[in-house]
Amino acid sequence: MISIQLPDGSRREFDGPVTVGEVAASIGAGLAKAALAGRIGSGASARLVDLSHRIEADSALSIVTARDADGLDLIRHSTAHLLAYAVKELFPDAQVTIGPTIEHGFYYDFSYKRPFTPEDLAAIEKKMAELAARDEPVQRRVLPRDEAVAYFKSIGEAYKAEIIESIPAGEDVSLYAEGSFTDLCRGPHVPSTGKLKFFKLMKVAGAYWRGDHRNEMLQRVYGTAWATKDDLQKYLTMLEEAEKRDHRRLGRELDLFHLDEHSPGTVFWHPKGWAIWQEVEQYMRRVYRDNGYHEVKGPQILDRSLWEKTGHWDKYRENMFTTESEKRDYALKPMNCPGHILIYKQGIKSYRDLPLRYGEFGACHRNEPTGGLHGIMRVRGFTQDDGHIFCTEDQILPECDAFTALLKKVYADFGFTEILYKVATRPDKRIGSDDLWDKAEAALIASLRHSGCEFEISPGEGAFYGPKIEYTLKDALGRHWQCGTIQVDFSLPERLGAEFVAESGERQHPVMLHRAILGSLERFIGILIEEHAGALPLWLAPTQVVVLNITDGQADYVRDVAKELQKQGLRVAVDLRNEKITYKIREHSLQKVPYLLVVGDKEKASGAVAVRARGNQDLGVMALEAFSQKLAVELHH
Repeated sequence: MISIQLPDGSRREFDGPVTVGEVAASIGAGLAKAALAGRIGSGASARLVDLSHRIEADSALSIVTARDADGLDLIRHSTAHLLAYAVKELFPDAQVTIGPTIEHGFYYDFSYKRPFTPEDLAAIEKKMAELAARDEPVQRRVLPRDEAVAYFKSIGEAYKAEIIESIPAGEDVSLYAEGSFTDLCRGPHVPSTGKLKFFKLMKVAGAYWRGDHRNEMLQRVYGTAWATKDDLQKYLTMLEEAEKRDHRRLGRELDLFHLDEHSPGTVFWHPKGWAIWQEVEQYMRRVYRDNGYHEVKGPQILDRSLWEKTGHWDKYRENMFTTESEKRDYALKPMNCPGHILIYKQGIKSYRDLPLRYGEFGACHRNEPTGGLHGIMRVRGFTQDDGHIFCTEDQILPECDAFTALLKKVYADFGFTEILYKVATRPDKRIGSDDLWDKAEAALIASLRHSGCEFEISPGEGAFYGPKIEYTLKDALGRHWQCGTIQVDFSLPERLGAEFVAESGERQHPVMLHRAILGSLERFIGILIEEHAGALPLWLAPTQVVVLNITDGQADYVRDVAKELQKQGLRVAVDLRNEKITYKIREHSLQKVPYLLVVGDKEKASGAVAVRARGNQDLGVMALEAFSQKLAVELHH
């Protein structure tokens, strides 16, 4: 007898070995129809298996359907194979390589004699639908490694043969077949192609074989797949909206910044974009001041020996820009922490001085690959709202508590109220003892629990010097942006000889908390632009008010109105061009200016302004003083 324990605690007994699919059928016809795979075991040891998997011993089992996260990943993985099947049907000379799942979808890399065209993409997607409609079974078989190599070589799939040859000799490999197409894969997969109904191919891009630029350039076909038609449509609608909000397009249209091949991966800020930057930076400067931070400024270039002591030279060298002078090697700083330790070390510190909080708008440079650059979201030169807190072990918990509360307030002030929390724990490659890592991880987890935050654990995702909390905000389109972080570091202060005199009189190394709220200011401003579709709130808008005349007779009054508002600290522009007022209103509306003040002879005579708010709202005529008070109230909320 074989006993199967189900998630609700009930058990089902079978006379002998049974497949996952048979267990699903024994529960009900509805579940059997919806089943995609099974999850055997529980907790961290649970593993996904095909419906055809035979269970030979007593086991815990849950049936995976499209409603599960694992089920959606299975659909995407299997749709990647369907894509490869369709390509081979239409382009038999194409060679298949790898096809993993990614967030929201999948891709598959192909070697082919010419680039795929948009027409090819449409034909491939049509063929995928035809193959799915056939509802062909997806069947698994296992071969010894060498037999699998011989098989793929015999059908002309050199890349697959190369992949399998990298597997140790003597091991078995699993293959999955659907119709005339067979692929290498560890699985599992959906039971038949008919389970794949809601997908769309998105684009083609170049990708080097094995990610090495010395190898052949392959064609990477991207697609998305979902469990329901409604989910697919929601995603495609979100992408359309995201395209309208793309910060790169809005940066050009609103004249905020540009990117230039003379300095790839860095931003040329125009006056209006720099006005946004200044508002963000000055806001964060007030946050520093009001929360016990001392603002500091460290140098851009530091000697190689310092980066060797910190471990960055060994672990991060390929991402650092280096230079040489008078036979000494230097690096442009990729982060600010070593500089802050050198500032800390000036003068003797006592336990009474701790916690000591330093903050810096630190300009950093990282040698990101060209293919990874993305507007101002992913750059090589960026500025962080970087801070480091030097404290004792007993102060870690209250400092992390205070930081989480501060971060929540800052995000809310920028319009973000939904935050996701993750604790990233020790990676395989790390410095410091396990005892210190235990303490650091425990402190972060305790601080989030103490703050009442629900959180996830990201095993192995910590920095090489310590674990961290990652704070991820959710934008208007439901997209996630990881911005803030706080990291506990017992190692770096010790490596660089930072000390304080403890109450006992002995010298001890402080704990260093690395923290940032916005992260990269460039990236955060890009997020803000997309969140608000360029229509930034009044306090952030680069131009807050434009004053427009109807005829030349109001020119002097327009200038006087602008001066009065500028005295209030507002960013004001005037438009005295000899153009129709409707033309001027439309032009400034497209620039998403919060308020347009139209002035004619009546307004001039009465000391008033006709107010138009963003979104084509006519607020009528009001006295200039009343308008000034309205803005003052809005800015303080």
